[in-house]
Amino acid sequence: MEVFYKSTRSNCDPVTASQAILKGLSDDGGLFVPDHIPTLDKSLKELSVMNYREVAYEVMKLMLSDFTEEELKNCINSAYDDKFDTEEIAPLVETQGDYYLELFHGKTIAFKDMALSILPHLMITAAKKNHVENEIVILTATSGDTGKAALAGFADVKGTRIIVFYPKNGVSPIQEKQMLTQKGDNTFVVGIHGNFDDAQTGVKKIFSDKELAKEMEAKGFQFSSANSINIGRLVPQIVYYVYAYGKLLSEEQITEGEEINVVVPTGNFGNILAAFYAKQMGIPIHKLICASNDNKVLFDFLSTGTYDRNREFVLTTSPSMDILISSNLERLIYRIAGEDAAKNAACMQELSTDGKYTITDSMKAQLADFYGNYATEAETAERIHDLYMDCGYVLDTHTAVASAVARKYKKETGDTHKLLIASTASPFKFSRSVMDAIDPKYDALEDFALVDELSKVANVSIPNAIEEIRTAPIVHDHICDKTEMKDIVKKFLQL
Repeated sequence: MEVFYKSTRSNCDPVTASQAILKGLSDDGGLFVPDHIPTLDKSLKELSVMNYREVAYEVMKLMLSDFTEEELKNCINSAYDDKFDTEEIAPLVETQGDYYLELFHGKTIAFKDMALSILPHLMITAAKKNHVENEIVILTATSGDTGKAALAGFADVKGTRIIVFYPKNGVSPIQEKQMLTQKGDNTFVVGIHGNFDDAQTGVKKIFSDKELAKEMEAKGFQFSSANSINIGRLVPQIVYYVYAYGKLLSEEQITEGEEINVVVPTGNFGNILAAFYAKQMGIPIHKLICASNDNKVLFDFLSTGTYDRNREFVLTTSPSMDILISSNLERLIYRIAGEDAAKNAACMQELSTDGKYTITDSMKAQLADFYGNYATEAETAERIHDLYMDCGYVLDTHTAVASAVARKYKKETGDTHKLLIASTASPFKFSRSVMDAIDPKYDALEDFALVDELSKVANVSIPNAIEEIRTAPIVHDHICDKTEMKDIVKKFLQL
């Protein structure tokens, strides 16, 4: 049965998966959601003997049902190839009785590679399927990792251009240098004076600007997105929870049908929403544990039923989670509102005007699958330090947030289900924060000297993604105010 996609904000006509990927965002400003979640048609045992590419096909053929088998397999094989530094694509590492799914073995050493390696292939295939002749302009806001992963995926891809906005003082030095050294005639990177929420809000405004859309159409352009608001980004994320369950089963760490808990460090809610979709597709997940940093807007929402972004924005050592407007939560709100687009749109309007909304008790009751908690900066650093001292395994700051929250959950509930923790970035991406946590004596070293020291301490080779930017020249130096984003886009496209 084919899956169609509809908007979270109106009852407009549903579109195919390929059309949703091309558009990125619905015309009414809503996000595309599947009209139903299909059930996996392979048994857990069958999935357990498949490699990553094979599992990816089994998930995507159901969710992206208007793509042919040949089209999907071409996209998958082009994405998950030797750009990953391990044949497994996503290794599973056991330490202290928990299982870390390492999602950072791609080209830019962050979990965003898992989806952004395939999105350009899905998008170009979708354009051909829908006879699109316009040049596709990828417009994206990043809190640090999406930007580089999207740039790497779309660089020099024919028929596309990519514009990335990031908070100028809100990403790590390594993250920033990764973006600013990106080659490719079709790439454009801009730092804004503001935070990630400002960048994300600005991008959404540009998407919904009807006059700009007309100007672009006249010049042969159309927008799409590489953020997780694009279902072509979200669907590939479902794969790694299905794959991880199969790995646990094949390694006899669990029995077939045994439930596990999944812990995800998240700010924009996309990664944990993908785990929720995996559960709906048939993966036995007991609890979806949502781990926040000091920007704990999701923890507060899950605790109280009120989403309130009216608070201080905290710059933390886990910057990819420094987010107060969690865009993907809208997809879950729509679902627990009984797929009532008007009710969801009202909540989003309240968020836009008042900065907050409150869900009903019946909606809150449907969040029973989720548990939320957060880790402070001190708790995050302590977790990096303690795990390293105990067994020599080094976590990045985001994964440390998840690991700290996992420990809180176990202590609070006594739950003994096996824990799968999404390990979302290499520690090399946040070397200063990681090394400060292990021992503050390293703080005097400059960034790349820290990288060298981390390699010795962790007994892990320095990833190529770090080595290649060590001496790479800066090729992007654009900075603008958050109010100037539209003008910058028009200038880049020569409108």
